[in-house]
Amino acid sequence: MIPLLGTYAALAQLKTTVMNRDIVKVYTDTEITVTHLKNILAENNIESLLKNDYDSGVSAGFVAGTTSSVELYVFIKDQAQAEALVKRFIEDLQK
Repeated sequence: MIPLLGTYAALAQLKTTVMNRDIVKVYTDTEITVTHLKNILAENNIESLLKNDYDSGVSAGFVAGTTSSVELYVFIKDQAQAEALVKRFIEDLQK
């Protein structure tokens, strides 16, 4: 059991490091819209991560966040390219 605790602590520390330094939020909207944008980023070889506090809260037994506040994160190295794609995506939505 103790090795697992050490592994869990190491993973928690890694997650905190990644969340604080290596990724940046580029967009927030509904799950459908953000998932579509995530697919656009993937087509352009940009890895991304969705953060959905509402679904996380529901699965944990309490409600947190809202259904329309899903966040999209990318690695800092891809930030400029991702923001350009997000901007183009938003412009296309407004047409």
